[in-house]
Amino acid sequence: MSNENTELSMNDFLEDINRSFNPVKTGDILKGKVIAVHDDGLIININYMYDGFIPKNEISFNNDINMHEEFVIGEDIDVYVLKNNDGEGHVLLSKKIADNIVVWDELEELSKNSAVIEIIVHEVVKGGVIGYFKGVRAFIPASQLSINFVQNLNDFIGKCLEVRIIELDKEKKKVVLSRRIIEEENRKSNEEKQWSSLKIGELRKGKIVRLANFGAFVELNGVQGLIHLKDLSWKRVLKPEEVVSVGDEVEVYILSIDKENKRLGLSLKATIEDPWNKVNENIKIGSITEGTIKKLVNFGAFVEILPGIEGLVHLHEISEDNITKPDDKLHIGDKVKVKILEINKENKRISLSIKEALETNKEYEKYNKDEDLTLGDLFSDKLKELKFD
Repeated sequence: MSNENTELSMNDFLEDINRSFNPVKTGDILKGKVIAVHDDGLIININYMYDGFIPKNEISFNNDINMHEEFVIGEDIDVYVLKNNDGEGHVLLSKKIADNIVVWDELEELSKNSAVIEIIVHEVVKGGVIGYFKGVRAFIPASQLSINFVQNLNDFIGKCLEVRIIELDKEKKKVVLSRRIIEEENRKSNEEKQWSSLKIGELRKGKIVRLANFGAFVELNGVQGLIHLKDLSWKRVLKPEEVVSVGDEVEVYILSIDKENKRLGLSLKATIEDPWNKVNENIKIGSITEGTIKKLVNFGAFVEILPGIEGLVHLHEISEDNITKPDDKLHIGDKVKVKILEINKENKRISLSIKEALETNKEYEKYNKDEDLTLGDLFSDKLKELKFD
């Protein structure tokens, strides 16, 4: 061994001796090491001329503690000096008092740093629940348990919760915790991630969470968007419940994104093929079909002839009678026969006629009643107008 190492070892030894003669006083908090575990208490090395002793009743507030399961030889613990001599050659110590003092200092530091801690809920009290942090009783108001309404506080008993200190008073030994603010922070963080991930033109899966007069709100993994009435379906929609219900799982198309104002425009109908794409396959000019009156306006009536496809019956095409407004003859929801007069696929417009559908039906009915009537007789007036070379 070199002289230098010998010198260091000797200095350490002398320091240990000096420390062992430093007086310990009642009220001191010291670091100690467990050197023996007994049923009635612990023997602790506190770097003093005498070892310390912690009686079982000064170990913990839990009187049923199992000494041999809870402690191991060599473990470091905090201790509080009750007496510097218990009369039997030991310094009388308390672990539970030391823990209580140290933990309040720890709580103060945790509160200052807005740190997240974990507690287990033990009981329900008026207005909230009680949990313990290293033996310190802490209160969580019902309003601070969750961002959602809590129906039954007993559901939280035995649960380990992540919380943050929102009120601390060391003198009054008062600690108030909140789980809600952590949930709010997590939700805000998740929203920011989701807003950053959204792109116009994407298809996303979500759930209908609320209906309003003007549309349906959809939640997309923490972010809410709106499907306006006009974007719910290709057909005319007066109320969102005609198409969707709260709780429905839907796939939507992202129309617009306004991150600054937290507005997300969605479309349900954009996920379905536009029925106008195949309109010419389903209806022909001159054909007669049945439809439903969907809307009445001053100049006529809109009739749905196929799902998502409406045509206009102009006022003068409603009846042979001289009427001044559509509701003289029609009502919303009426089933009517219409004749296809014109199809403008590009502008999504169809012209219809109720009176011509009626005339055609009457002509066919007349033909069916008179067996001797020929097609030439039926269309004689129209054939007269034709010129043949």
